[in-house]
Amino acid sequence: MIYKFCSIFIFTLISFNSVFSVELPDFTVLAEEQGSKVVNISASKEVVSNYHNNPSMQDERMQEFFKRFGIPGMPPGSKGNQQPEKQSATGSGFIIDTNGYVITNAHVVAEADSVIVKLADKREFKAEIMGIDRRTDVALLKIKASNLPVVNFGDPEKVKVGQWVAAIGSPFGLENTMTVGVVSAKGRALPQENFVPFIQTDVAINPGNSGGPLFNTEGEVIGINSQIYSRTGGYMGLSFAIPIDVAINVAEQLKLNGKVIRGWLGIAIQEITKELSESFGLDDTKGALIANVEKGSPAEIGGLLLGDIILRFNKNEIVVSSDLPKYVGTTKPFAKVPVEVQRKGKKIVLNLAVGEMPTDEKVAKSNKNNPKLVNRIGLALKQLSSDDMKKTNGRNGLLVLSTQGESVAAGIRPGDVILALNNSAVKTIAIFNQELRRIPKGKTIALLVYREGDTLYVPIRIIE
Repeated sequence: MIYKFCSIFIFTLISFNSVFSVELPDFTVLAEEQGSKVVNISASKEVVSNYHNNPSMQDERMQEFFKRFGIPGMPPGSKGNQQPEKQSATGSGFIIDTNGYVITNAHVVAEADSVIVKLADKREFKAEIMGIDRRTDVALLKIKASNLPVVNFGDPEKVKVGQWVAAIGSPFGLENTMTVGVVSAKGRALPQENFVPFIQTDVAINPGNSGGPLFNTEGEVIGINSQIYSRTGGYMGLSFAIPIDVAINVAEQLKLNGKVIRGWLGIAIQEITKELSESFGLDDTKGALIANVEKGSPAEIGGLLLGDIILRFNKNEIVVSSDLPKYVGTTKPFAKVPVEVQRKGKKIVLNLAVGEMPTDEKVAKSNKNNPKLVNRIGLALKQLSSDDMKKTNGRNGLLVLSTQGESVAAGIRPGDVILALNNSAVKTIAIFNQELRRIPKGKTIALLVYREGDTLYVPIRIIE
């Protein structure tokens, strides 16, 4: 009787396992076939720095790690005060054209004096930067080589949450490293990014993976690994990739024009919360609320007003506010499009002529023409009043009146309150702007911003 019961139990357990067992994907073929299409990128720049005078314990440990494993990319030992030295960084990329066109992240090569592309077969080539686009973080390189293996592109629209994906790159300079995981979310909007609906994954991405491809299980590239969320500087399970269709569109424009031409309205928008929806008498939280309209912009000329809620742009429904920049950006400048807005409870349609988004050079020139109003990073500021300080729980700061250039690209919005610059509390506009002027060109600063009851750090690179 006991034997019979055990036999039934074992048979039932085997049947249960056979029904519910899931076969994990085998990535060996993908690694073998796609590894040769991924490249290692070394970007170097000569700078004057006293970084090594007082290295932290963490820096010393990292130097020891790199020394033991013979990995390039870590700066050499101390050279003394203010001596020129060559700083280098490693990243990844992949080949999109047999004649030597390579895609990577803009932040990998943007400030570099020299860029070297190393193929999987160990050949090295000096690369020409065909163009970079900071707003999407995409760069296009060209090397003098031919008959190169190229990747195949997948369709990011067909990507599903939970789908297995793989990344190949050079984390910490360790070339052709594969990591795998699943898609965690789609269409993710990040605070400092307005033009990219990121693919979020839990694939292990670390410094050096930037610019490398994200593959589906068919061996097709569906994205470029670009960012991670981290409190330590290393992988914490949140990685973000630029959808490949966005990247290819940018790369094609960079190849033709050396820059990306985008549509532009000249407005600042914000998400519609449940509370805002109730206050505006809306049925839901769909749409983009206009928080600022730039003077003389296409939006002002076309009749958009502060407080308008954009529901549709050129027949595209705006479900969340982050949808709008994508549709506007991909619209050809000077095209006229219908824009449906809700104003004071009524829906109206305006025909707007879309403008061309100013380049960084135009914005910098505009800043110089308005030195009293706009500072080095494109912010017009106002000292907080006593009533304003109550909204920030008594903390002092500077109220953002308008944004241009780098501050727009970084995601700063009118109505934000700047609390600190590189962890130093701000005091007055004059002192804040004075500190900005002291920061070297090419360096990235961190602004502590108060926004709608929350604080967040926003990085901004000084380009002028």
